[in-house]
Amino acid sequence: MNPDQQRDFTEFVTTRSDSLIRLAYLLTNDQHAAEDLLQTALAKTAGHWRRIRDNPEAYVRQVMYHEQVGRWRSPRWGRERLVLTPPDRATDDRTHEVEARVTLARALRVLPARKRAVLVLRYYEDLSESEVAKIMGCSVGTVRSQTHQAVARLRELIGETVALEA
Repeated sequence: MNPDQQRDFTEFVTTRSDSLIRLAYLLTNDQHAAEDLLQTALAKTAGHWRRIRDNPEAYVRQVMYHEQVGRWRSPRWGRERLVLTPPDRATDDRTHEVEARVTLARALRVLPARKRAVLVLRYYEDLSESEVAKIMGCSVGTVRSQTHQAVARLRELIGETVALEA
């Protein structure tokens, strides 16, 4: 592809990609598959640019249709393979962990900014009391009292949330 053709192709991709990705999504019903489909179609289009540059969008659309139909017809597409032992292993139900994180995040949002900052620096960033005091510009005693008050308030808030959900 010469520089003029390269420029024309780049301009085509830039201006028409939004429309083409919507078409690809409608064909595949999956964002990642749509991106793959469009990328494949554009790669094939680039190889034939000299011949099709007068009406490239029609060519890209045709390539996308044919590629997707080929995927639908492929014996590998959407078919399950039977095996003697299932490859998947059952996992523990971790719903309670997710619920606990959501509850904690909600309770943290209720805390005043200073108390929330103390907890984040102490327990999330794993900083010492003296490091937190230096960052926040206060004494170690203030960090200790703010931490104690914040943890107590979190316990109250989480208790209230659990009681409301029960």
